[in-house]
Amino acid sequence: MKKYLLLFIMILTTVGVLVACSGSGEMNHDDMGEQHENMDEKDMDHDAMTEDEMDHESMSGDEMDHGSEHEEHGGLQNLKSTTGENELGIPVALESEDAKDTVYTIRAQKGKTEIYKGVKTDTFGYNGAFMGPMLKFKTGEKVKINLVNELEEETTFHWHGLEVPADVDGGPHDTLKPGERRTIEFQVQQDAATLWFHPHPEGSTSEQVYKGLAGLIYIEDEVSLQLGLPQEYGVNDFPLIIQDKKFDEDSQLNYADAKNTDGTTGDTILINGTVNPKLTVRDEKVRLRLVNGSNARNFTFKLNTNEPFTQIATDGGLLNEPVTLKELTLSPSERAEIIIDFSKFSEEHMSLVDDEGIDILQFHQSGETGTATNLPGKMSSFSLSTKESGLPVSKRIELFGMMDQVTINGKKFDHDRIDFEQEKGVTEIWEIYNKPDGMGGMIHPFHIHGTQFKIVSRDGENPQKNEMGWKDSISIAPGETVKIAVKFEHEGIYMFHCHILEHEDNGMMGQVMVN
Repeated sequence: MKKYLLLFIMILTTVGVLVACSGSGEMNHDDMGEQHENMDEKDMDHDAMTEDEMDHESMSGDEMDHGSEHEEHGGLQNLKSTTGENELGIPVALESEDAKDTVYTIRAQKGKTEIYKGVKTDTFGYNGAFMGPMLKFKTGEKVKINLVNELEEETTFHWHGLEVPADVDGGPHDTLKPGERRTIEFQVQQDAATLWFHPHPEGSTSEQVYKGLAGLIYIEDEVSLQLGLPQEYGVNDFPLIIQDKKFDEDSQLNYADAKNTDGTTGDTILINGTVNPKLTVRDEKVRLRLVNGSNARNFTFKLNTNEPFTQIATDGGLLNEPVTLKELTLSPSERAEIIIDFSKFSEEHMSLVDDEGIDILQFHQSGETGTATNLPGKMSSFSLSTKESGLPVSKRIELFGMMDQVTINGKKFDHDRIDFEQEKGVTEIWEIYNKPDGMGGMIHPFHIHGTQFKIVSRDGENPQKNEMGWKDSISIAPGETVKIAVKFEHEGIYMFHCHILEHEDNGMMGQVMVN
């Protein structure tokens, strides 16, 4: 009897092993997740991998499924349409502290903001709890800014698009510790433009911008003021800092929860910090200064009526002449100024929408007659000379990767490494290539500090008319090669980087020394 019982047990054991082996092709994803989370740094040491082990191009789609990993981290959040229940907030136009000279004090602060009615959200801001003011500069004038860090962490004050000496640019070298103060001075040496300012501390730019650190700069010059364009601030001239955020169940901006290493996106649109915004306009030409202030999302803007609008400016200033468009795409940090003539419309529901028809900003037409303004035929004298466009390429840049494996020319940012050198006042041609990976790659918005550049070509073709103006950021698609003419007017070390803020924080950044 014992012999038969032993034989029966052996048969059961054999069957069990066979069943287990046949099921070995199916992974227990829950167990795998736990194992992944419990890996230590030694197990995940990407830097220790050889090139063969990290050869993205030779990997199959299954071996390198960036898409599913992106999805796991949150992916691209689907946007919700604005309900239009809140009138758009307009950033305060900060007054100079000196009657003769332009003097400002900017404080980086934390506070609580009632973004949703009845709920206080923890936020960061400049000179307030959330977002920042508008600073006005005039071409040729000297500016003095007192910087104060009232946060409980290091930060910097970066003047995005402003051509200033490197030691006041506010890159990652220029951190202010909690409680620290600094005064910077510079002369404004560029034409009229819409710029912005935001933090740039190494490794934490994305979170600080996400929590609300963003402000505006208007540069004015005599030429722009004489053109007759709409210029009544907050009346027919409106800045729109457009961002997407994700609020948790307590209506908090929980960055740790929302964070995506490939670029953090949200399902909720904020404009100038206003949720569910609407803008009341008169029957007149209205100037909208669009700033893509999001961490990672590209926006394609159009009107829900499919009516055309007019673009008058790029990142760094006015176009030579107005360009009529039906849609306009801006990647993170890019700006554009557009004009919509509301005297031609009487729509019950008119709004700025994205390429999927989601309401970004609803317009309410008051029916009041506005101010008569011009849309001049000639606005600027921007040009790309034959000499500039014919220069040989002197700097080549390769953007590559996704998530935390992003690089420029195969390298991650090193605070102590100079990647390029360039002579002050000399124009050079930079060629930037966005190298695809096994999943096709993604758009990288490329930004250079301390200069405004000219687009020479995209894949050998001339840029579109609405890109024939001064730029400091450029959207580059996977597989695309762009050439830009770059000249620096000041000396020092300047950053260049991808403006998906999480990519920047993950080391997709380099340095150019201008001598």
